[in-house]
Amino acid sequence: MQTNSPKADRPRPDGLHDLRITRYGFLLLDGFSLIALGAAVDPLRIANMVVGRRVYDYQLVARGADVVQSSDGIRVLPDLTIADSGHFDAVFVVGPNPIPRRGIGWVLDWLRLQARHGTALGGLDTGSFFLARAGLLNGYRCTIHWEDHDILTEQFPKLTVSNRLYEADRDRYTCSGGVAPLDLMVHLLGRPPGSRSLAARVLELLVAERRSHEQRQRTSLRQYMGAEHAKLDEALQIMESNVEETLSVTEIASYLHVSQRQLERWFHERLGKTPAQAYLEIRLLRARQLLYRTAKPLEEVGTSTGFVSMTHFATCYKAQFQISPSADRRRYQNAL
Repeated sequence: MQTNSPKADRPRPDGLHDLRITRYGFLLLDGFSLIALGAAVDPLRIANMVVGRRVYDYQLVARGADVVQSSDGIRVLPDLTIADSGHFDAVFVVGPNPIPRRGIGWVLDWLRLQARHGTALGGLDTGSFFLARAGLLNGYRCTIHWEDHDILTEQFPKLTVSNRLYEADRDRYTCSGGVAPLDLMVHLLGRPPGSRSLAARVLELLVAERRSHEQRQRTSLRQYMGAEHAKLDEALQIMESNVEETLSVTEIASYLHVSQRQLERWFHERLGKTPAQAYLEIRLLRARQLLYRTAKPLEEVGTSTGFVSMTHFATCYKAQFQISPSADRRRYQNAL
């Protein structure tokens, strides 16, 4: 992978001429997230361009020398195999979607080998799952794409899993999916041996804004509802936070210090549905997420989303998705 030379008139942040070379490896698994890879690599490319030399060396690593296919079908040729990868300062697992259920022993072995060599380890998108399976996140704060939060906490209940965009806890770097790897990389560029001025310049050239690691992932449930109204958005947040022990519409209105009639008017005008209908959709979307991403029994999924009766749960689920919960789970698993 080559990097471009900086333009002569491009300003260079102070204090970067003595930067040592930092070597990053990106482990590609079948079905890896291409956008996560690009969002992680491009800040490094831009940083090299700003500095004027290749101070961040990054290489793509795979199990073998053959191309690796991303989740969107684009195939990428790795630079190195795990057998000849050598030493890295940090290695990032570019996670696939969905997370494979078997055949990952070689990934775990290689990550443990890297850890024994003192290499910092990271996970992009679902990458933190593999670090957890290898026992390399014990005692660290980590994060993962919000869709896979439940599978991580279910299988590794002792882990400290946040809902933040990214976590950089000592020598463990994890982030959620989409473009969150950009935020993580910019954060790392701002730490020694990099500098804040370098990180700021990279953001400027990428036409991006800095997002704090304190910022939390916003799940798709409220985006699915499409709320652009402060009180309505707050009502949807309350619903999302109370899917197991549900609240009445009256209670939600009381929390917002508005009348139930006013709340119902907002939902009708903005979403074309009642608060109760929106609440039910949120719970069913959450149920579908649990069915797809965890191994919880159907009864537990129903209970976790506020349904006291399996019959009621199945009836509502089929009305929403035109398929029963059990059939929907089978369909999803057979498609993997």
